[in-house]
Amino acid sequence: MKILITGATGLIGSYIAKRFTSLGEIYALRRKSANKTLLDDNNVTWLEGDVTDYQSLESAFEGMDMVIHVAGLVSYEKKDSKDLMKVNLEGTTNVVNVMLQMKIKKLIHISSVAALGRTPDIKLIDENHKWATSDLNTPYAISKYLGELEVWRAAQEGLDVIVVYPSVALGKISDGRSSTAIYNYVLEEKPYYPSGIINYIDVRDLADIVALLYEKQVWGSRYILNADAIPYKEFFEEIALAFDKKAPNKSINPSSLRVFLTLSWIAYSVGLSKIPLNPITAKLAQLPHKMSNSKIKKELGFEFRPLSQTLKWAKMNEI
Repeated sequence: MKILITGATGLIGSYIAKRFTSLGEIYALRRKSANKTLLDDNNVTWLEGDVTDYQSLESAFEGMDMVIHVAGLVSYEKKDSKDLMKVNLEGTTNVVNVMLQMKIKKLIHISSVAALGRTPDIKLIDENHKWATSDLNTPYAISKYLGELEVWRAAQEGLDVIVVYPSVALGKISDGRSSTAIYNYVLEEKPYYPSGIINYIDVRDLADIVALLYEKQVWGSRYILNADAIPYKEFFEEIALAFDKKAPNKSINPSSLRVFLTLSWIAYSVGLSKIPLNPITAKLAQLPHKMSNSKIKKELGFEFRPLSQTLKWAKMNEI
């Protein structure tokens, strides 16, 4: 079984690639300028290509039996809207069209819980949640949703598809990717915490579940991948405890939000902080939405790692 993984230089893609080395012959797609330090594995063969370059995909996909599509752009900046659509929509369209053209039947699409959308009236979101136009849906969410529509269109044209929606993936601090940067907020002992809820998953659990779904051959299905949903206050307190830091102890309220955002953005801009907070991310961090994990628990009987265990591992430098 020859398996090609897009986005293998990123956090999620690299862990999925390592997890799948026991299940097939792994090929990893990377752009010429991409850093591959997260996946220094002799069992992985690197191929040069870009999901926005159709011809490069034709070359890379030759002889493959399955594709795991992880590649995507994550940004909450309005200025990146065009790039989000190019990578997350056009790139995904290219992936499925090349697969159909080359008669590669099996696709595992790594989406995001953002692709499920947010609506003010629904607080618990599961796989049956219907996308609705809402001010809570960011350009990133829209691009992921539209990209997923292309995946299901390709399924109607013959692809065997599994779609998963990960929440915030927690890796090691040494992984140095955007989804692990949330640790830095506590490490820098920032004083404020948002009033909303964070949905999260250990990236190792994420990779394990994707492998289990593949082994179970649940084609035509979709799953939310989320270990738990807890208030940011509790989440930050857990991180502070694990790293022996002072936890944020001031709630962000509407009157202080503007000042908080201004100071945070200045700190980020001058290099004093590694966490860019803007009005969009701050608004999302105030939301109470929970992502249901009941389907994956029921079908796989999967037991997620506790947050304390993830944070202990996150401190380690070892693989």
